[in-house]
Amino acid sequence: MSESVRSQPRETAGVPGYPGPYAVGRYATRLREWMRERARVCLIGEVTGVRIGAGPNVYFELRDADGAMPCAMWRNDFDRLGLRADELRDGVEVVAAGGPDFYPGSASASPRFAFRVQDLRLAGEGDLLARLARLRRQLQSEGLFEPQKELARPVLPRRIGVVTAEQGAARRDFLAGLERRSWRGTIVWGYAPVQDRRAAPAIAGAIRDLAAYARVETIVVTRGGGSIADLWAFCDETLCRTVALTPVPVISAVGHDVDRTLIDDVAALCCSTPTHAAEAAVGIDCAAAERALRVAAAGIDVSGRRAVVTRARELAGRSRAPREHLARHRGRLHQLARELRAATGRGRATRLDYQRRIAVAVMGRKADAARAQAARQATGLATRAAALDRAVRGAAERRHQWVGRSAAALRAHDPERTLERGYALALDGVGEPLTGTEAVRAAGSFDLRMAGGTVPARVAEKEDA
Repeated sequence: MSESVRSQPRETAGVPGYPGPYAVGRYATRLREWMRERARVCLIGEVTGVRIGAGPNVYFELRDADGAMPCAMWRNDFDRLGLRADELRDGVEVVAAGGPDFYPGSASASPRFAFRVQDLRLAGEGDLLARLARLRRQLQSEGLFEPQKELARPVLPRRIGVVTAEQGAARRDFLAGLERRSWRGTIVWGYAPVQDRRAAPAIAGAIRDLAAYARVETIVVTRGGGSIADLWAFCDETLCRTVALTPVPVISAVGHDVDRTLIDDVAALCCSTPTHAAEAAVGIDCAAAERALRVAAAGIDVSGRRAVVTRARELAGRSRAPREHLARHRGRLHQLARELRAATGRGRATRLDYQRRIAVAVMGRKADAARAQAARQATGLATRAAALDRAVRGAAERRHQWVGRSAAALRAHDPERTLERGYALALDGVGEPLTGTEAVRAAGSFDLRMAGGTVPARVAEKEDA
């Protein structure tokens, strides 16, 4: 009984003044038949978004200044034309013969309208790429390709401005690239649409605001790939002139390796992906640089201590030389005196006495000269020791100051320093930051990360009056 009732169509009242209601599948099928009965025509336009894969269809769009038409062509019809895959490319103008077609879809597939192309011939390069080439030549002749490339880009910026779509994959890829660099600076987001007629003015305005008010040191403009029509906003003349005259270095990461827009030519640097842009914006691996700095500081400390010990030992060794020289001459004098006293005979004693006085005088002069020379050597060694001590102390002080400045620069990127100043970071259940009041209200409960740790919190509900 239940099965027979289920198989019967439901009786549902329609809207007054309109026939039906009809089943969706029935109407979609009749719509497809009606479209296929329309007259076959020829369209002329510029090709964009070509997709030639292993499937049964070849997809592309035909565009001109007034509109666009999605097109589909059976793969066997395309192969029968004898065209190479690279001949049907973005920017080529073609004449396409066919008519409207509609795929009604199903419970698991979306419906789709397309102009079913049955024949095709090439007509030349399209107006879209021709206009792009003319604008590129104009901007180059005005010298707008050079100003950005002459700006100095910081190796380790503290604040980076990013212009992209708020929910795009490019944002996540860029953040992942910065995380691999272990960078802990500040990101100022300039969210803007990246694909429609409103995109170019919004992107230009975001760049101007970041450069004028946000105190950023580098600006990154990024989005994912697409056809030349999808990326056309980044070929806007006003946007390109804004980028060229911006006093802050602009890094463009629009599309992929095969995509080339005008903003890539006027920017300070062109990157192939958002990840590549993150690596270009932060020129060093912060974690690796910190480890290398610590190793270098330890090496400087060890080298300084070793140099002081070595110089002290050398100075002590040289200070003993004059004393030993005097002791050696004193020993010789004592030996001569003993020999003179041992001499016998008066005459001989007289002669020996005379010789002794002469020897004593000579040895006295030699001793005086030796003492003077020893004094001079001691004074020179003391002067050299003082100079060496000043040089070692100066080098140690300079190395200590350099290590202190480098450590302070690294500590400035530590997010915990911001939390220690009284700020707090709101995190959702999976540890992602909540960036606005709407996100906090939507989450209901969240964690507040402060300098001392993390505290759970909830959004207070307002009681009805």
